[in-house]
Amino acid sequence: MSFALADSESVLIICGPTAIGKTGVAMAVQDALGGSHRAQLISADSALIYRGMDIGTAKPSTEELRAYPHKLIDIRDPSEAYSAAEFVADVDAAIVEAIAAGKKPIVVGGTMMYLKCMLEGIASLPSTDENMRAVLQQELEEKGATVLHDELMRQDPRAAANIHPNNHQRLMRALAVIRETGSPLSAQWASHAGGTLYERTGHRSQTVIMLPKDRGVLHQRIGERFEQMLQQGFLAEVEALVSRRDLHPGMPSMRAVGYRQAVAHLMGECDYAEFVQKGLAATRQLAKRQLTWLKKWPDATPVVSDDPDDARNVVLTGFIG
Repeated sequence: MSFALADSESVLIICGPTAIGKTGVAMAVQDALGGSHRAQLISADSALIYRGMDIGTAKPSTEELRAYPHKLIDIRDPSEAYSAAEFVADVDAAIVEAIAAGKKPIVVGGTMMYLKCMLEGIASLPSTDENMRAVLQQELEEKGATVLHDELMRQDPRAAANIHPNNHQRLMRALAVIRETGSPLSAQWASHAGGTLYERTGHRSQTVIMLPKDRGVLHQRIGERFEQMLQQGFLAEVEALVSRRDLHPGMPSMRAVGYRQAVAHLMGECDYAEFVQKGLAATRQLAKRQLTWLKKWPDATPVVSDDPDDARNVVLTGFIG
């Protein structure tokens, strides 16, 4: 295999399941290209966008980010929402800016919906009336999220399956669109699909997918990393977030894998051992979902290895070859 290393105007995408070593490979590619003045790393991770959520997201350290600057890390407070559409706009801007500066864009991450939307485009949904949003907010306060989610399930089961009842912003947005247009939200996702990455930016892409040979080895790495997070003070990090008055368990940031289970423990809903067990199980489930996405990924180069160093060498050999 060979990659278009010399093509500074194409985008390299490095993706794979959690804990497989994507960031290390991306950093090695930056080194191979000649450093941060020749390459621009761009994160495609829905948890790394949040400031103050460092340990539980396995965010690169301050020293690593200094040597390997990433776009789209620490761009939101945990109280703020961030959509896939915003990611597409931000990643497009980062890619165009990098290429204009003579840097190879390297998009690295495991949020598959972000990557899919980046490559294929995303729906551009109609705006909704402020009065409708106010009505839905009142209904939410009076009837509760379950009633609204039941309405969405009746009107648009496909959209309801992708929106958690506690995600109030997305829930009300979906109902507002349906009530105002009379059309299911999922139908509008398809009919308003945006252009591909090439159509939007004029730049082509190449995708490297990192896959495990043995899923058991990946699970072992997930366990080792989770234990390391605990030793680094993960619970103290979550406790600081929980102490904030503007955050609650239903927010997207607080529902991130690991954080959701830690919040439940700190609120007395489970003991420490159960928190660890649930946190590990949720992370393994995340890896399973990511691998399901990746099996269907078109036009990608797989790198199958249980050894991060070996995977790095395979990718770099592809560049040299």
